[in-house]
Amino acid sequence: MNKVGQTKLVCFFDSGIGGLNLLNECAKRRKDCNFAYFADNYNMPYGSLTHKEIQSLVDGKFQLMSYLNPAAAVVACNTVTAECIQFLRQKYSFPIIGIQPAVKPAAANHKNCVVLATPATANSQSLKNLVQEHGGGHTKVIACPDLAAYIENNIFNLDRKEVQRLLPKIECDSIVLGCTHYIYVGEIISSFYNCPVFDGIKGTANRFETIIGNCDFPSDHSEITFFGGDCMKNSRIFSYLSNNKN
Repeated sequence: MNKVGQTKLVCFFDSGIGGLNLLNECAKRRKDCNFAYFADNYNMPYGSLTHKEIQSLVDGKFQLMSYLNPAAAVVACNTVTAECIQFLRQKYSFPIIGIQPAVKPAAANHKNCVVLATPATANSQSLKNLVQEHGGGHTKVIACPDLAAYIENNIFNLDRKEVQRLLPKIECDSIVLGCTHYIYVGEIISSFYNCPVFDGIKGTANRFETIIGNCDFPSDHSEITFFGGDCMKNSRIFSYLSNNKN
């Protein structure tokens, strides 16, 4: 699909709707690229699966991506980045960009920082290394086993009290959102803990722009295509995001 003389194609992957936040940010920055969003809504939450299960599911999606010959792929899922990014980079020839929790900017300015993440991400060596390197010695990681699934399954009818019930009862002065699904309830989380929240969207979008480079065929309109999972739901949410987020 991404042949000489055509606009660059960038593929995105997330277990469900979480990665649409990152897709929206990248699509707004680079209207000279086309985008394909691969999702697996019916098998999420990935954060509750084993490493072997996650890798098998993700590899299947990336095999489909490879047929499109993308200029790059973006893993818009913290769990998949933590569990599979090295495997994917070793197997596939196109550049693969991952997302990580924004531990560094949060810990740099706050002394009681907490990362909320899925169980798989919370237990991953990748996140442990990130916290050790950039957490300033005062960053904790706490798993939220049911929050991502609740958001995915109730995105059109989110209940503030139910979201709060699924949050750990802790004291902190900053929260890092370790799952892209959590961004949909970022305001609720910020209000619940009375502190700022940080996510990895802008940092990953910056990395995406660096990797994708210049496009040979400038355009002011991107084509967005949805593959796998609940395409109608994903398309509907992306349309809302693109029309309502600055």
